[in-house]
Amino acid sequence: MTQANGGPAWKKVIAFVLDLSTVWFAAGYSIGLLAGQTTNDGFDLQGGPALLLVVVVFCYFWLGNKYCSGTIWKHVLGTAPLRFS
Repeated sequence: MTQANGGPAWKKVIAFVLDLSTVWFAAGYSIGLLAGQTTNDGFDLQGGPALLLVVVVFCYFWLGNKYCSGTIWKHVLGTAPLRFS
């Protein structure tokens, strides 16, 4: 079993933080608009819309790494998901 080097660990951490922030705010605000749960400061999701946001964030990471060889910020920063063979 081999593991591909995807770059320095600090780049992976920064990519994760940027990905999480991007999808959290973009999807959160979009869901908030559709659910009518926006505020002057952004959004305040409760109940089903909050659960939907968690599912969207999970799916973003899972599908991005599985089918797109990494998430948006992993591609921008030049890191790759771990590959095992």
